[in-house]
Amino acid sequence: MSLIFWQFKISAPKLAPQVNIYGSVTPDMEDKKSVLIALGANLTFGDMLPEETVLRAIRGLREGGLHLIVCSPLYRTPCFPAGAGPDYVNAAARVAAPRGMTAADVLAILHAVEADFGRKRDTRWGMRTLDIDLLAFGDAVLPDLATYRHWRDMSTEMQVIAAPDRLIVPHPRMHERAFVLVPLGVVAPEWLHPVLGQSVASLLAALPAADRAAVQEIVGPSAE
Repeated sequence: MSLIFWQFKISAPKLAPQVNIYGSVTPDMEDKKSVLIALGANLTFGDMLPEETVLRAIRGLREGGLHLIVCSPLYRTPCFPAGAGPDYVNAAARVAAPRGMTAADVLAILHAVEADFGRKRDTRWGMRTLDIDLLAFGDAVLPDLATYRHWRDMSTEMQVIAAPDRLIVPHPRMHERAFVLVPLGVVAPEWLHPVLGQSVASLLAALPAADRAAVQEIVGPSAE
């Protein structure tokens, strides 16, 4: 299997034998925590275009100890916030965390992969070579419901200057963002938000049509 983009082609991540890339979990994965992840990039890293960076980052998740269940196609989306830089390449992945791995352990893997691709945390919502967000860790609400609600309800103006000093899951803004929900709708449409009580498909349908239309699929995986 390979993934093809414009003028270049790279090998897709090699999947462990127990993984079904179409999304079903085989019996020996039933004791693992389902984790939802969003990926994005809008800057080149060396000679790698953002498309290639995102694909290689997905492979890095597997190499870090997470079991890839399914990943979405790649999408081109307007930079957020508008006018902040080049368009993004976005994707989503559903992975399984082995028994005993905590949300903090998963976040450490994501940060390590980001660092491998030159991620720097100098500017809130700034341009980046790679951004990986932990959207959900099963149905956990961390660190607690009150903290989640504090960040979910924070004004956009405050979000620009304030960043959490701890992991917040589910991601407090995921339900508002088409660039998250469009690819997530491919890999986990029936996942229920543990606070809002709505599925990814329902959250996506509630977004303005113009927001959904702005997220354009680049190309999907193809078999050779």
